[in-house]
Amino acid sequence: MLWADGKKARRIKTNMWKHNIKFHQLPYREMEHLRQFRRDVTKCLFLGILSIPPFANYLVFLLMYLFPRQLLIRHFWTPKQQIDFLDIYHALRKQSHPEILCYLEKVVPLISDAGLQWHMTELCTKMQRGTHPAVHDILALRECFANHPLGMDQLRALQMKALCRAMLLTPYLPSVLLRHRLKTHTTVIHQLDKALAKLGVGQLTAQEVKSACYLRGLNSTHIAEERCRTWLGEWLQISCSLKETELSLLLHNVVLLSINYVGSRR
Repeated sequence: MLWADGKKARRIKTNMWKHNIKFHQLPYREMEHLRQFRRDVTKCLFLGILSIPPFANYLVFLLMYLFPRQLLIRHFWTPKQQIDFLDIYHALRKQSHPEILCYLEKVVPLISDAGLQWHMTELCTKMQRGTHPAVHDILALRECFANHPLGMDQLRALQMKALCRAMLLTPYLPSVLLRHRLKTHTTVIHQLDKALAKLGVGQLTAQEVKSACYLRGLNSTHIAEERCRTWLGEWLQISCSLKETELSLLLHNVVLLSINYVGSRR
């Protein structure tokens, strides 16, 4: 399966080179395939480096057996492991949700516009009450996330660390690298969203829908397919309305749109 993925990725890259196509110009499925394959290859390279010293391969086999979630890619997980490991990863990113909401509350006094202050306070109150916010509730705040105090370039180190955990990215990097990783990761998701909007959510298989939702912050493993499609439609409404300068809102949307969604609180 991994070998087949590699051959497909090579075909896509060859086609991009021949026709001078950029990543964001690819169809949705090809973009998603390249994104996932890069992640898989990174994990495999790490194992390859560990295996370089003489006789280290015996230790690597033992480590793979003891730590399959951390060291093996999805191709080597059993169906039960796939569900269990996704639950574990979601539990890890959920730990950062209260911290991120707390930061949003703290910046309310820093918002200069009184109307935006009120909207932010209302949104935080809804989140605390367990209410799932409407799309217009989130989009009403897009200006706050374009500039001070919540623009991508204005985020503080602790905020970025919490957001990295929510995106399943390592938070143990200097602030400059954290900001770069968050920008890059969010930009890729935004590009995927535009391609997916062109394709249409209705064209995705059940597994593709659940994978797309999980990438964007929803623990879709225990949610019905139709609910996942509805949620993904809401996400695309928000994402496709945002400019590149407002991508900090898309980053925070991983928490805002998923935390109180029906069935997502496992």
